[in-house]
Parts: sequence; structure tokens; C-alpha cells
Amino acid sequence: MARAVQRLLAIQNVLTGNFVSDDQKVDKFILPDGAVMTAKADSVSPINFVHIDGLLVCEYHLLDQTAQLVVSAVGTQFENTASHVPSFRVIEILPSSSSPQASTNDISVKDMWATVYALFTLYHSQEVIPVVLSHTINNSEELRSHLLRSGLGRTAHAPTAPKEEIYLHRATFWQGAGTQGYHTRGWLPPSPFSVAPFPYIQSFTRTPTVISAHPLRPPKPKPGETLFRRFCPSIGETLEFTYFDLGNGSDTSEHLDSFHRWHNSERVNKAWGERGSLEKHKAYVTEVTNDPAVLPVIMSWNGEPMGYAEITYLKENHVGPYISGGPGDWDRGLHVLVGEDKFRGAERTTQWHRALIHYCFLADPRTEKVMVEPKAENTSIIKVEFDSAMHIATIFDFPYKRSVLACVTRERFFRLDLL
Repeated sequence: MARAVQRLLAIQNVLTGNFVSDDQKVDKFILPDGAVMTAKADSVSPINFVHIDGLLVCEYHLLDQTAQLVVSAVGTQFENTASHVPSFRVIEILPSSSSPQASTNDISVKDMWATVYALFTLYHSQEVIPVVLSHTINNSEELRSHLLRSGLGRTAHAPTAPKEEIYLHRATFWQGAGTQGYHTRGWLPPSPFSVAPFPYIQSFTRTPTVISAHPLRPPKPKPGETLFRRFCPSIGETLEFTYFDLGNGSDTSEHLDSFHRWHNSERVNKAWGERGSLEKHKAYVTEVTNDPAVLPVIMSWNGEPMGYAEITYLKENHVGPYISGGPGDWDRGLHVLVGEDKFRGAERTTQWHRALIHYCFLADPRTEKVMVEPKAENTSIIKVEFDSAMHIATIFDFPYKRSVLACVTRERFFRLDLL
């Protein structure tokens, strides 16, 4: 009931224009590059401030005007009466007189992206945020170009509509628009592995369970390389995905020790059935790291390992034949375990589950679907998947279990308010 009330309140806020979030704050908010951001948003003070690492980088305030992004009604009789399209107050972004760039009234591109991050955290229920860049920003044309060319925002669709306002898109922001090629502050840390997309050339897999033509997959990351990093405000901690580090030679590693301990717990063994010796688990992970179609990662909260995930390419996975119409060339699958009991719970589970899907879509813009296939009787994880906008595509039988095939598309995942 409480969740339903929250959803109704969110709808009411959008319809009434009261769009300041009640459950999200930008206070000691850790950006992916480690910088700490604080932003204020309320209906009392006309001026709001964005601080990064204690320095004031810009100001913004809500203007006494609203705007709506009308698209499909343009050119029809409904163009000027599209009341079903929500209107939002326009936000003006200004330089700060006491900012590090005060002498030039500049806002750097990476600070602009951080400001957009703050806005979509504070006003996360809005699909779009209409903004104008103050003419007092010395490099306003550079910032405007950044927002439009990266896809972070767009101008009004109607040919005769004013073009001063830029409509920031929540969906494109969370898809990483304005990061790669512009700055190193995004959720995917700078790395040769994170440069996407990998060029297409056909490859082939033949195993006892798979015969498939598919694209050649990129080389694996370095052991221990961080692949994804995002601060989760509702938890107050940073979630990281790190490529599995097996250690050198006969030595073990923190990742392998954790993996071994987790699989020998009764709870994890009941789900995965991989209880055994350290040598067995090292051989298991070695096989996975040698498979081009599987990315083994350790998940951690504030640097402390909490779970393990395998991110697969479905074309080369044994679930592929059960997918109606077959998987797409870059569609991904997930297999996950939470090893540490203290990191279990509904809120943390929701965060890491959505973050894994987020990573899959960020890693390659050609990925259109993410799928999972839990046991059909595992109602608790199926509920988590529903909460991540997944739907049941089918129910099918492996030789060893009955599974639910759950799926989420890129369009649905980023269209909804999930992050």
C-alpha cells in the first residue's frame, strides 16, 4: 500500500508542477570520479547552489514560466492544446560570482554534466527538465553545443517554437550522454575496455550446449579493473563493479577468497550448487574468465565485496534457444549472487539489480535487451525483476530446472524513473 501511495504522489507532483523530490537529496553526493557534490533545491530560496569539493561551481533558479516538450502533436490540430503533455518550470543556470572560474564566468563541461546530474537527482520524476543558459556564462555556446550534440538535451520540436530553452532528457542522461569523449566523470571509468562500440566482425562458438554465429567480443578488462561506479543516495554508499581478480600464480586474492567463502555457505550453495575447495573455485573462475562471452565481476559497497555476477552475451549462452526469435547480437544476460548477509535487503537489492542492467546498457549502445532466467519458484527475485521494469517473456524448462525468462528493453528501462 505504501508503494502505491508513493506512486500516486509522484503522479500528483508531476501534474501539479510540484516536482521537487521529497526522497532524493544532493548532499555529500559522491560523483563517479570521487568528487563530492552538494546542491540545494527548495521552493523558498530563489537561488540554488551547486558545490563540488566545497567550491561553488554554478547557481540556478526556477523562472516564473513553464515549458512543455510537445512532439507528436506538432503539425496537428492538437499542437497548441496538448494538455496531456506535462509542463515544468524552466530552470536558469548561471555562473557563480565566487566560483573557481569567477574571473571568466565559465562553467566547465564536466561541472555542467554534474549539474545536470544534480537536477535529475532532485527532480527525478520529470522526463524532461527545461533549462536556459544565462547569457552571463562566458562559455554558454560551448555548453549549449555540449548539451545538444551529446544528446543530453534538445530544443523544441515545433519549427516556430523558441529555441532558447533546452529540454534535458532523463533517458539520455542515464544512457551516458555527455560523458565519453567529453570528460572522465561518467559511471564507466576511463579505460580502453569502456570505449564502445567495439567494431563488428563475425565470430563463432561451438560447445556441447551452443552452436552460434555472433559478433566478435572485445578483449577482457585487466584483473581488478573497475568497470562501473555509481553513488546510491538512498543507501548513502557507492556501488562498484570490478572485473574478477584471480591473483597471481599460486597466490589467492580477495576476490577468490570471498568467492570461495560465499559458495560454501548454505544459502548460496542452495541456489548455485558450487560448494567445494578453493582449487575447484579457482578452476571455475578461470574457465569463466577464459570465456569471451562471460564477464565475471565482483560487486562491492564502498569498496567492500558483497556479491558476484556473471554478465553474459545471450547469443553464446545456453538460454539462447529458448528466446522466441532469438537474442540480439548484443543482448545480455545476468547471473548473480549476494554473498554477504549484511548487504542483503530490499533496498540494496533493488539498487544493485538496476545498476547491473544500467551497466549492460551503458557498456554498448547496441544492447537492446537484458534478460534473466531464475527458477520459476524463486518469487522473491522475480519480484525484484518486476521492480526493475522487467516482464515475463515466457516460462520454459532446462533439463535441470523450470525457469522464468524475464526481460527489459532499453527503451522501457530508461523511459521510467528507475535510477
